Amino acid sequence: MPIQWLDKLIRRARVKSPWLLHFDCGSCNGCDIEVLACLTPVYDVERFGIVNVGNPLHADLLLVTGTVNRRNGRVLTNLYEQMAAPKVVVAIGSCGLSGGIFRTAYNVIGGVDQMIPVDVYVPGCPPRPEAIIDGVFLALDRLSRPAKSSDRPPLKPVAGRSSP
Repeated sequence: MPIQWLDKLIRRARVKSPWLLHFDCGSCNGCDIEVLACLTPVYDVERFGIVNVGNPLHADLLLVTGTVNRRNGRVLTNLYEQMAAPKVVVAIGSCGLSGGIFRTAYNVIGGVDQMIPVDVYVPGCPPRPEAIIDGVFLALDRLSRPAKSSDRPPLKPVAGRSSP
């Protein structure tokens, strides 16, 4: 009983003060500018307790923009694996969802979900800051629910990398 109470308290605290990590896989930076706009006084996501951090060990949410290729896919997978559970991933922009206008390029694997499991998709090229904030709150809703072992599919191996 006390353990369940403590687990519920920790989940509630994570939702009330989430820390997010933003990673740009490689794009035109339009989505990155909109993510940064969320931190400005106009939108001020920090008033909701959301803090942008630079260390994946501290992050609860991973915001990913841009297309995934083999090189940055390894970095993305590494960042995802370093995050403590429970964790949620938000794919932002057309490039993050499907590869966008770069999807036919020789080095592009596709969207973020080709490498790591994605919980929330925020479409747009680039999406408005309001849509990004809404996506973060949808991710927080997922973070507030108790984790199940079936929530996460196994990670997809990167070409040229041996399985763990």
